[in-house]
Amino acid sequence: MSSIKLDEVVCRDSEESELSSWNEKATSDEKVNRVYEILNGIHKQGQRSLGSITPNVENGTLTDRLFKGNKAAIGDSFNLPFDRSEKHAHVIGRRSGPLISGTAYCISSCSMILLNKVVLSSYNFNAGISLMFYQNLISCVVVAILGLCGAVSVEKLNWKLIRVWLPVNIIFVGMLVSGMYSLKYINIAMVTILKNMTNILTAIGEYYVFRKHQNQKVWTAMFMMIISAVSGGITDLSFDAKGYTWQILNCILTAAYSLTLRLVMDKAKQATKSGSLNNMSMVLLNNLLSLPFAIFLIFVLNEWEYVITTNVIKLPLFWVVATASGLLGLAISFTSMWFLHQTGPTTYSLVGSLNKVPISIAGLMLFKVPLSVPNMFSILFGLFAGILFARAKMS
Repeated sequence: MSSIKLDEVVCRDSEESELSSWNEKATSDEKVNRVYEILNGIHKQGQRSLGSITPNVENGTLTDRLFKGNKAAIGDSFNLPFDRSEKHAHVIGRRSGPLISGTAYCISSCSMILLNKVVLSSYNFNAGISLMFYQNLISCVVVAILGLCGAVSVEKLNWKLIRVWLPVNIIFVGMLVSGMYSLKYINIAMVTILKNMTNILTAIGEYYVFRKHQNQKVWTAMFMMIISAVSGGITDLSFDAKGYTWQILNCILTAAYSLTLRLVMDKAKQATKSGSLNNMSMVLLNNLLSLPFAIFLIFVLNEWEYVITTNVIKLPLFWVVATASGLLGLAISFTSMWFLHQTGPTTYSLVGSLNKVPISIAGLMLFKVPLSVPNMFSILFGLFAGILFARAKMS
Protein backbone atom coordinates (compact mmCIF):
# COMPACT_ATOMS: atom_id res chain seq x y z
CA MET A 1 0.00 0.00 0.00
CA SER A 2 2.81 2.42 0.87
CA SER A 3 4.53 1.73 -2.45
CA ILE A 4 1.37 2.77 -4.30
CA LYS A 5 1.18 6.01 -2.32
CA LEU A 6 4.83 6.68 -3.01
CA ASP A 7 4.30 6.18 -6.73
CA GLU A 8 1.40 8.63 -6.59
CA VAL A 9 3.43 11.30 -4.81
CA VAL A 10 6.42 10.93 -7.10
CA CYS A 11 4.18 11.00 -10.14
CA ARG A 12 2.28 14.11 -9.06
CA ASP A 13 5.44 15.98 -7.92
CA SER A 14 7.24 15.25 -11.18
CA GLU A 15 4.18 16.33 -13.13
CA GLU A 16 3.94 19.68 -11.32
CA SER A 17 7.66 20.48 -11.62
CA GLU A 18 7.75 19.52 -15.28
CA LEU A 19 4.69 21.61 -16.03
CA SER A 20 6.02 24.75 -14.30
CA SER A 21 9.42 24.66 -16.00
CA TRP A 22 7.80 23.71 -19.30
CA ASN A 23 5.61 26.85 -19.36
CA GLU A 24 8.61 29.13 -18.86
CA LYS A 25 11.34 27.78 -21.14
CA ALA A 26 10.01 25.54 -23.91
CA THR A 27 9.24 26.62 -27.46
CA SER A 28 6.08 25.54 -29.31
CA ASP A 29 7.67 22.50 -31.01
CA GLU A 30 9.46 21.47 -27.84
CA LYS A 31 6.19 21.61 -25.94
CA VAL A 32 4.51 19.22 -28.33
CA ASN A 33 7.39 16.77 -28.11
CA ARG A 34 7.61 17.12 -24.32
CA VAL A 35 3.88 16.43 -23.90
CA TYR A 36 4.27 13.29 -25.95
CA GLU A 37 7.20 12.17 -23.75
CA ILE A 38 5.26 12.85 -20.53
CA LEU A 39 2.21 10.89 -21.71
CA ASN A 40 4.43 8.06 -22.90
CA GLY A 41 6.15 7.99 -19.48
CA ILE A 42 2.80 7.83 -17.72
CA HIS A 43 1.84 4.84 -19.85
CA LYS A 44 5.01 3.04 -18.78
CA GLN A 45 4.16 3.50 -15.09
CA GLY A 46 1.65 0.66 -15.51
CA GLN A 47 -1.83 0.25 -14.21
CA ARG A 48 -0.97 1.42 -10.68
CA SER A 49 0.17 4.85 -11.76
CA LEU A 50 -2.61 5.18 -14.29
CA GLY A 51 -5.13 4.34 -11.60
CA SER A 52 -3.92 7.29 -9.53
CA ILE A 53 -4.60 9.74 -12.34
CA THR A 54 -8.35 10.06 -11.75
CA PRO A 55 -10.62 13.04 -12.32
CA ASN A 56 -10.43 15.56 -9.46
CA VAL A 57 -12.85 18.44 -9.10
CA GLU A 58 -10.30 20.80 -7.55
CA ASN A 59 -7.14 20.05 -9.49
CA GLY A 60 -8.35 18.30 -12.65
CA THR A 61 -6.49 15.58 -14.49
CA LEU A 62 -3.02 15.93 -15.91
CA THR A 63 -4.38 16.21 -19.44
CA ASP A 64 -6.89 18.87 -18.37
CA ARG A 65 -4.14 20.95 -16.70
CA LEU A 66 -1.94 20.61 -19.76
CA PHE A 67 -4.58 21.97 -22.08
CA LYS A 68 -5.92 24.63 -19.73
CA GLY A 69 -2.47 26.00 -18.87
CA ASN A 70 -1.05 25.99 -22.36
CA LYS A 71 -4.00 26.34 -24.74
CA ALA A 72 -2.96 29.84 -25.73
CA ALA A 73 0.61 28.77 -26.50
CA ILE A 74 -0.24 25.59 -28.36
CA GLY A 75 -3.61 26.49 -29.92
CA ASP A 76 -6.79 24.53 -30.59
CA SER A 77 -5.15 22.58 -33.39
CA PHE A 78 -2.87 20.67 -31.01
CA ASN A 79 -2.49 17.01 -31.99
CA LEU A 80 0.00 14.29 -31.31
CA PRO A 81 2.11 13.23 -34.31
CA PHE A 82 0.32 9.90 -34.78
CA ASP A 83 -3.09 11.68 -34.66
CA ARG A 84 -2.06 13.91 -37.55
CA SER A 85 -1.10 10.97 -39.76
CA GLU A 86 -4.27 9.07 -38.89
CA LYS A 87 -6.47 12.06 -39.71
CA HIS A 88 -4.61 12.65 -42.96
CA ALA A 89 -5.12 9.04 -44.01
CA HIS A 90 -8.80 9.22 -43.06
CA VAL A 91 -9.34 12.34 -45.18
CA ILE A 92 -7.62 10.74 -48.19
CA GLY A 93 -9.74 7.58 -47.80
CA ARG A 94 -12.94 9.60 -47.53
CA ARG A 95 -12.14 11.56 -50.69
CA SER A 96 -10.99 8.62 -52.81
CA GLY A 97 -13.61 6.12 -51.57
CA PRO A 98 -16.49 7.19 -53.88
CA LEU A 99 -14.16 7.40 -56.90
CA ILE A 100 -12.61 3.96 -56.35
CA SER A 101 -15.92 2.23 -55.52
CA GLY A 102 -17.71 3.90 -58.44
CA THR A 103 -14.97 2.88 -60.86
CA ALA A 104 -15.04 -0.70 -59.55
CA TYR A 105 -18.84 -0.83 -59.94
CA CYS A 106 -18.75 0.49 -63.53
CA ILE A 107 -15.90 -1.82 -64.60
CA SER A 108 -17.52 -4.95 -63.12
CA SER A 109 -20.92 -4.08 -64.63
CA CYS A 110 -19.52 -3.39 -68.11
CA SER A 111 -17.19 -6.37 -68.08
CA MET A 112 -19.87 -8.91 -67.11
CA ILE A 113 -22.20 -7.90 -69.95
CA LEU A 114 -19.36 -7.95 -72.47
CA LEU A 115 -18.07 -11.34 -71.29
CA ASN A 116 -21.57 -12.88 -71.39
CA LYS A 117 -21.90 -11.59 -74.94
CA VAL A 118 -18.55 -13.18 -75.81
CA VAL A 119 -19.61 -16.57 -74.38
CA LEU A 120 -23.04 -16.60 -76.02
CA SER A 121 -22.23 -15.01 -79.38
CA SER A 122 -18.51 -15.21 -80.14
CA TYR A 123 -18.27 -18.83 -78.94
CA ASN A 124 -21.80 -19.50 -80.23
CA PHE A 125 -22.68 -21.26 -76.98
CA ASN A 126 -26.36 -22.27 -77.24
CA ALA A 127 -26.93 -23.26 -73.61
CA GLY A 128 -27.86 -20.11 -71.73
CA ILE A 129 -29.45 -22.01 -68.83
CA SER A 130 -26.30 -24.09 -68.32
CA LEU A 131 -24.21 -20.91 -68.32
CA MET A 132 -26.56 -19.39 -65.73
CA PHE A 133 -26.25 -22.56 -63.61
CA TYR A 134 -22.45 -22.41 -63.72
CA GLN A 135 -22.32 -18.71 -62.84
CA ASN A 136 -24.79 -19.08 -59.95
CA LEU A 137 -22.87 -22.08 -58.63
CA ILE A 138 -19.69 -19.97 -58.56
CA SER A 139 -21.52 -17.22 -56.65
CA CYS A 140 -22.82 -19.71 -54.06
CA VAL A 141 -19.38 -21.21 -53.47
CA VAL A 142 -17.65 -17.83 -53.12
CA VAL A 143 -20.30 -16.35 -50.78
CA ALA A 144 -20.33 -19.53 -48.67
CA ILE A 145 -16.52 -19.43 -48.30
CA LEU A 146 -16.57 -15.73 -47.39
CA GLY A 147 -19.34 -16.39 -44.88
CA LEU A 148 -17.38 -19.21 -43.22
CA CYS A 149 -14.29 -16.99 -43.04
CA GLY A 150 -16.32 -14.22 -41.42
CA ALA A 151 -15.62 -11.76 -44.24
CA VAL A 152 -19.36 -11.25 -44.88
CA SER A 153 -22.46 -11.74 -42.78
CA VAL A 154 -24.92 -14.31 -44.15
CA GLU A 155 -28.25 -15.35 -42.64
CA LYS A 156 -28.82 -19.06 -41.97
CA LEU A 157 -31.44 -20.52 -44.30
CA ASN A 158 -34.58 -22.19 -43.00
CA TRP A 159 -37.64 -23.71 -44.65
CA LYS A 160 -39.88 -20.83 -43.64
CA LEU A 161 -37.59 -18.34 -45.38
CA ILE A 162 -37.29 -20.57 -48.47
CA ARG A 163 -41.09 -20.87 -48.79
CA VAL A 164 -41.49 -17.09 -48.57
CA TRP A 165 -38.70 -16.51 -51.09
CA LEU A 166 -39.76 -19.10 -53.73
CA PRO A 167 -42.01 -16.73 -55.78
CA VAL A 168 -39.16 -14.21 -55.96
CA ASN A 169 -36.68 -16.88 -56.99
CA ILE A 170 -38.86 -18.30 -59.77
CA ILE A 171 -39.09 -14.81 -61.30
CA PHE A 172 -35.35 -14.36 -60.72
CA VAL A 173 -34.55 -17.51 -62.72
CA GLY A 174 -36.86 -16.42 -65.55
CA MET A 175 -35.23 -13.00 -65.56
CA LEU A 176 -31.71 -14.46 -65.86
CA VAL A 177 -32.65 -16.98 -68.56
CA SER A 178 -34.49 -14.42 -70.70
CA GLY A 179 -31.60 -12.00 -70.27
CA MET A 180 -29.11 -14.63 -71.48
CA TYR A 181 -31.08 -15.41 -74.64
CA SER A 182 -31.84 -11.78 -75.49
CA LEU A 183 -28.14 -10.94 -75.20
CA LYS A 184 -27.31 -13.80 -77.57
CA TYR A 185 -29.50 -12.48 -80.39
CA ILE A 186 -29.42 -8.67 -79.92
CA ASN A 187 -26.48 -6.27 -79.85
CA ILE A 188 -25.56 -4.80 -76.47
CA ALA A 189 -26.56 -1.22 -77.36
CA MET A 190 -30.13 -2.25 -78.25
CA VAL A 191 -30.37 -4.48 -75.15
CA THR A 192 -29.41 -1.44 -73.06
CA ILE A 193 -32.04 0.75 -74.74
CA LEU A 194 -34.79 -1.86 -74.50
CA LYS A 195 -34.00 -2.40 -70.82
CA ASN A 196 -35.32 1.14 -70.29
CA MET A 197 -38.77 -0.34 -70.80
CA THR A 198 -38.33 -2.03 -67.42
CA ASN A 199 -38.52 1.40 -65.76
CA ILE A 200 -41.87 2.07 -67.42
CA LEU A 201 -43.34 -1.29 -66.38
CA THR A 202 -42.03 -0.83 -62.83
CA ALA A 203 -43.56 2.66 -62.58
CA ILE A 204 -46.93 1.33 -63.78
CA GLY A 205 -46.70 -1.55 -61.31
CA GLU A 206 -45.83 0.82 -58.46
CA TYR A 207 -48.90 2.90 -59.28
CA TYR A 208 -51.34 -0.07 -59.17
CA VAL A 209 -49.68 -2.09 -56.39
CA PHE A 210 -48.28 0.58 -54.06
CA ARG A 211 -50.31 3.61 -55.25
CA LYS A 212 -47.09 5.49 -55.87
CA HIS A 213 -47.44 8.50 -58.17
CA GLN A 214 -44.64 9.77 -60.42
CA ASN A 215 -44.04 13.41 -61.32
CA GLN A 216 -44.42 14.86 -64.81
CA LYS A 217 -40.67 14.77 -65.52
CA VAL A 218 -40.58 11.01 -64.92
CA TRP A 219 -43.47 10.36 -67.32
CA THR A 220 -41.82 12.61 -69.93
CA ALA A 221 -38.59 10.65 -69.66
CA MET A 222 -40.47 7.35 -69.94
CA PHE A 223 -42.30 8.59 -73.06
CA MET A 224 -38.89 9.37 -74.57
CA MET A 225 -37.77 5.84 -73.69
CA ILE A 226 -40.71 4.38 -75.59
CA ILE A 227 -39.88 6.49 -78.66
CA SER A 228 -36.21 5.43 -78.56
CA ALA A 229 -37.09 1.73 -78.15
CA VAL A 230 -39.59 1.73 -81.04
CA SER A 231 -37.38 3.78 -83.37
CA GLY A 232 -34.35 1.71 -82.40
CA GLY A 233 -36.13 -1.54 -83.25
CA ILE A 234 -37.36 -0.20 -86.60
CA THR A 235 -33.91 1.05 -87.63
CA ASP A 236 -31.97 -1.94 -86.22
CA LEU A 237 -30.08 -3.49 -89.16
CA SER A 238 -29.47 -6.67 -87.15
CA PHE A 239 -33.09 -7.01 -86.00
CA ASP A 240 -33.94 -10.45 -84.64
CA ALA A 241 -37.57 -11.18 -83.69
CA LYS A 242 -36.56 -14.01 -81.34
CA GLY A 243 -34.10 -11.76 -79.51
CA TYR A 244 -36.60 -8.91 -79.16
CA THR A 245 -39.21 -11.35 -77.80
CA TRP A 246 -36.77 -12.59 -75.17
CA GLN A 247 -35.89 -8.99 -74.24
CA ILE A 248 -39.52 -7.92 -73.85
CA LEU A 249 -40.07 -10.96 -71.62
CA ASN A 250 -36.94 -9.99 -69.67
CA CYS A 251 -38.29 -6.45 -69.08
CA ILE A 252 -41.60 -7.86 -67.78
CA LEU A 253 -39.85 -10.33 -65.46
CA THR A 254 -37.34 -7.74 -64.20
CA ALA A 255 -40.17 -5.35 -63.28
CA ALA A 256 -42.09 -8.22 -61.66
CA TYR A 257 -38.97 -9.22 -59.70
CA SER A 258 -38.55 -5.69 -58.35
CA LEU A 259 -42.19 -5.40 -57.31
CA THR A 260 -42.42 -8.92 -55.83
CA LEU A 261 -39.22 -8.38 -53.88
CA ARG A 262 -40.71 -5.34 -52.20
CA LEU A 263 -43.91 -7.24 -51.41
CA VAL A 264 -42.24 -10.22 -49.70
CA MET A 265 -39.30 -8.45 -48.09
CA ASP A 266 -41.04 -7.82 -44.76
CA LYS A 267 -42.19 -11.45 -44.53
CA ALA A 268 -38.71 -12.65 -45.46
CA LYS A 269 -37.14 -10.56 -42.69
CA GLN A 270 -39.59 -12.00 -40.17
CA ALA A 271 -38.59 -15.52 -41.26
CA THR A 272 -34.93 -14.95 -40.28
CA LYS A 273 -33.52 -15.30 -36.77
CA SER A 274 -32.01 -11.80 -36.74
CA GLY A 275 -35.11 -10.13 -38.21
CA SER A 276 -33.13 -8.71 -41.14
CA LEU A 277 -31.93 -9.82 -44.58
CA ASN A 278 -28.81 -8.15 -45.99
CA ASN A 279 -27.75 -8.08 -49.63
CA MET A 280 -25.23 -10.91 -49.30
CA SER A 281 -27.90 -13.15 -47.81
CA MET A 282 -30.20 -12.34 -50.73
CA VAL A 283 -27.39 -13.10 -53.21
CA LEU A 284 -26.82 -16.52 -51.62
CA LEU A 285 -30.56 -17.21 -51.31
CA ASN A 286 -31.31 -16.32 -54.94
CA ASN A 287 -28.35 -18.18 -56.43
CA LEU A 288 -28.70 -21.27 -54.23
CA LEU A 289 -32.43 -21.70 -54.85
CA SER A 290 -31.95 -21.16 -58.58
CA LEU A 291 -29.74 -24.25 -58.93
CA PRO A 292 -32.56 -26.89 -58.68
CA PHE A 293 -34.70 -24.91 -61.15
CA ALA A 294 -31.75 -24.63 -63.55
CA ILE A 295 -31.07 -28.39 -63.40
CA PHE A 296 -34.76 -29.09 -64.04
CA LEU A 297 -34.82 -26.80 -67.11
CA ILE A 298 -31.54 -28.21 -68.45
CA PHE A 299 -33.01 -31.74 -68.54
CA VAL A 300 -36.52 -30.75 -69.67
CA LEU A 301 -35.17 -28.71 -72.61
CA ASN A 302 -32.50 -31.35 -73.41
CA GLU A 303 -29.80 -28.74 -73.02
CA TRP A 304 -27.54 -31.29 -71.34
CA GLU A 305 -27.20 -33.22 -74.63
CA TYR A 306 -25.86 -30.13 -76.36
CA VAL A 307 -23.46 -29.35 -73.49
CA ILE A 308 -21.82 -32.80 -73.46
CA THR A 309 -21.43 -32.93 -77.27
CA THR A 310 -20.37 -29.38 -78.18
CA ASN A 311 -16.70 -28.79 -78.86
CA VAL A 312 -16.63 -25.32 -77.31
CA ILE A 313 -16.48 -26.69 -73.75
CA LYS A 314 -13.15 -28.32 -74.63
CA LEU A 315 -11.54 -24.91 -75.04
CA PRO A 316 -9.71 -23.74 -71.88
CA LEU A 317 -10.23 -20.07 -72.78
CA PHE A 318 -14.00 -20.63 -72.88
CA TRP A 319 -13.95 -21.76 -69.26
CA VAL A 320 -11.76 -18.81 -68.30
CA VAL A 321 -14.26 -16.36 -69.81
CA ALA A 322 -17.30 -18.19 -68.36
CA THR A 323 -15.72 -18.30 -64.89
CA ALA A 324 -14.70 -14.64 -65.08
CA SER A 325 -18.26 -13.62 -66.03
CA GLY A 326 -19.59 -15.56 -63.02
CA LEU A 327 -17.13 -13.89 -60.66
CA LEU A 328 -17.96 -10.49 -62.13
CA GLY A 329 -21.64 -11.13 -61.52
CA LEU A 330 -20.84 -11.54 -57.84
CA ALA A 331 -18.47 -8.57 -57.98
CA ILE A 332 -21.37 -6.37 -59.11
CA SER A 333 -23.19 -7.23 -55.86
CA PHE A 334 -20.14 -6.29 -53.76
CA THR A 335 -19.19 -3.13 -55.68
CA SER A 336 -22.76 -1.84 -55.90
CA MET A 337 -23.15 -2.13 -52.11
CA TRP A 338 -19.74 -0.52 -51.60
CA PHE A 339 -20.54 2.36 -53.96
CA LEU A 340 -24.00 2.87 -52.45
CA HIS A 341 -22.43 3.01 -48.97
CA GLN A 342 -19.77 5.52 -50.09
CA THR A 343 -22.23 7.85 -51.87
CA GLY A 344 -26.00 7.42 -51.67
CA PRO A 345 -29.06 6.33 -53.69
CA THR A 346 -29.09 9.52 -55.81
CA THR A 347 -25.48 9.26 -57.03
CA TYR A 348 -25.78 5.48 -57.40
CA SER A 349 -28.85 5.80 -59.63
CA LEU A 350 -27.30 8.51 -61.81
CA VAL A 351 -24.00 6.63 -62.27
CA GLY A 352 -25.96 3.48 -63.15
CA SER A 353 -27.68 5.40 -65.96
CA LEU A 354 -24.46 7.00 -67.17
CA ASN A 355 -22.79 3.59 -67.13
CA LYS A 356 -25.00 2.52 -70.04
CA VAL A 357 -23.11 4.87 -72.35
CA PRO A 358 -19.69 3.12 -72.24
CA ILE A 359 -21.39 -0.31 -72.30
CA SER A 360 -23.26 0.59 -75.50
CA ILE A 361 -20.20 2.11 -77.18
CA ALA A 362 -18.00 -0.86 -76.23
CA GLY A 363 -20.64 -3.29 -77.50
CA LEU A 364 -20.90 -1.53 -80.86
CA MET A 365 -17.13 -1.37 -81.35
CA LEU A 366 -16.03 -4.78 -80.07
CA PHE A 367 -18.67 -6.86 -81.86
CA LYS A 368 -18.70 -4.82 -85.11
CA VAL A 369 -22.45 -4.27 -85.11
CA PRO A 370 -23.89 -3.03 -88.44
CA LEU A 371 -25.16 0.44 -87.69
CA SER A 372 -27.20 3.04 -89.55
CA VAL A 373 -27.35 6.75 -88.75
CA PRO A 374 -31.05 6.63 -87.67
CA ASN A 375 -30.31 3.64 -85.41
CA MET A 376 -27.34 5.46 -83.90
CA PHE A 377 -29.53 8.48 -83.10
CA SER A 378 -32.16 6.16 -81.57
CA ILE A 379 -29.54 4.64 -79.29
CA LEU A 380 -28.18 8.04 -78.24
CA PHE A 381 -31.73 9.31 -77.68
CA GLY A 382 -32.48 6.29 -75.50
CA LEU A 383 -29.32 6.80 -73.44
CA PHE A 384 -30.25 10.45 -72.93
CA ALA A 385 -33.77 9.42 -71.89
CA GLY A 386 -32.30 7.01 -69.31
CA ILE A 387 -30.16 9.75 -67.78
CA LEU A 388 -33.13 12.13 -67.79
CA PHE A 389 -35.22 9.48 -66.06
CA ALA A 390 -32.62 9.08 -63.28
CA ARG A 391 -32.51 12.87 -62.81
CA ALA A 392 -36.30 13.08 -62.75
CA LYS A 393 -36.55 10.38 -60.08
CA MET A 394 -34.20 12.42 -57.88
CA SER A 395 -36.42 15.52 -57.97
